[in-house]
Amino acid sequence: MATFIVLSQSSPVEDAEALHKAFKGWGADDKAIISILGHRNVHQRQQIRKAYEELFQEDLIKRLESEISGDFERAMYRWMLEPAERDAVLANVAMRNGNKDFHVIVEIACVLSAEELLAVRRAYRCRYKHSLEEDVAANTTAHLRQLLVGLVSSFRYEGDEINARLAQSEANILHETVKEKKGNYEEAIRILTTRSKTQLVATFNRYKDEHNISISKKLLDQTSDDFNKALHTAIRCINDHKKYYEKVLRNAMKRVGTDEDALSRVVVTRAEKDLRDIKDLYYKRNSVHLEDAVAKETSGDYKKFILTLLGKQD
Repeated sequence: MATFIVLSQSSPVEDAEALHKAFKGWGADDKAIISILGHRNVHQRQQIRKAYEELFQEDLIKRLESEISGDFERAMYRWMLEPAERDAVLANVAMRNGNKDFHVIVEIACVLSAEELLAVRRAYRCRYKHSLEEDVAANTTAHLRQLLVGLVSSFRYEGDEINARLAQSEANILHETVKEKKGNYEEAIRILTTRSKTQLVATFNRYKDEHNISISKKLLDQTSDDFNKALHTAIRCINDHKKYYEKVLRNAMKRVGTDEDALSRVVVTRAEKDLRDIKDLYYKRNSVHLEDAVAKETSGDYKKFILTLLGKQD
């Protein structure tokens, strides 16, 4: 469910014309841009984009890129894309980043439903003329490659059935993998990339019951390399993605210098899904409302836009 709920009754044509007016003159009217696009759902935004192109023979996203800049432009650009295309762009940028943000690939692969992930793979192939798995494989090696290619290629079963005996045996396999640090990674990769999320949560719960510690906490002791970091992220995203995103937000604003990319990624991708739940978790964990933390750590039009998506400003 969207966090912002006050949607305008204006037509896509009226919105397109208002945006065109906002672009005129010396410098864009950023307040008007935020007021319109920050209060339109994904369907309305696509209709506005279509109307704008028909009226002015110009791509609205390209015009926005030329009119606004910085963190505000990057957040708005992602907001204007359809969800599958947005995730395709996020995945591509993550691989082109010098630090290789593999956790973003893992998020996309492990949080989305099977059909949503398939849509991202289609959007990626259409946009970049390569498959997502091809580019993931080209940017990774060894066990990390096996894990990430397996995750992005997965089409998980989404039923509620649980095989308790399987959960026990695979919890044991994961325990051996974690305990030995150089254990049977192939088996751990097979489990994480093929089992349904319901079955995996049962396995993680079995692990906790047996060892009095969650597998994700156990992995924290050895998350020094990219493979173990990706393994840890995958388990957290599958087990409880809302808690995972709360921690991403907390870390984004806890560090010296806010990580605007991480903040934008969570707010923009979850605004029309479960951002309200993530906000509640953030308050429970930090005793501070997410909107107040964002207001303190950000500034300018970027701040106004993110707060609009959080439902704080009109």
